[in-house]
Amino acid sequence: MKQTVLILILQLFMVVSMNAQGQQKFSAEKFDADMEKFVTEQAKLTQQEADKFFPLFREMHQKQRAVYHKIRQATKQQPADDKTCETTLKECDKLNIELRQIEQTYHQKMMKAIPAKKVYDAIMAENNFHRRMMRGGFQAPTGFNGFQGWQNPFGQQRGKRR
Repeated sequence: MKQTVLILILQLFMVVSMNAQGQQKFSAEKFDADMEKFVTEQAKLTQQEADKFFPLFREMHQKQRAVYHKIRQATKQQPADDKTCETTLKECDKLNIELRQIEQTYHQKMMKAIPAKKVYDAIMAENNFHRRMMRGGFQAPTGFNGFQGWQNPFGQQRGKRR
């Protein structure tokens, strides 16, 4: 009886410790570092180009986050009447236009710092990174080999269609 209870307790501790090890908290710093590494590799940025590109890139995202915050605040509560809904929609439209203007301004700055092809490749790589990270539950791959090693539980590579 004592052995059975002891074995059950040990198994419980093993299950709890395995679950605790499997759950990692999201780290914005690690996410940004992984994204920068992926973008640098995919866009084939040199160190000098990356040093010029990423400060502008971070600055653009910081300004965009402020606008996204305004959008979240505007849409936080469900408007009760048509007039309030109309006002909220118009405000969101203005904020979305502001987002695109920020993007356009920074794209122009980036193209002055590095070639337009590299800017385009970096933007596409960032979009690809976000898409793949969302599919993977924010778990970065062990090796950034173009994410070629990721597979779903059914053995199919992610991002490839049959």
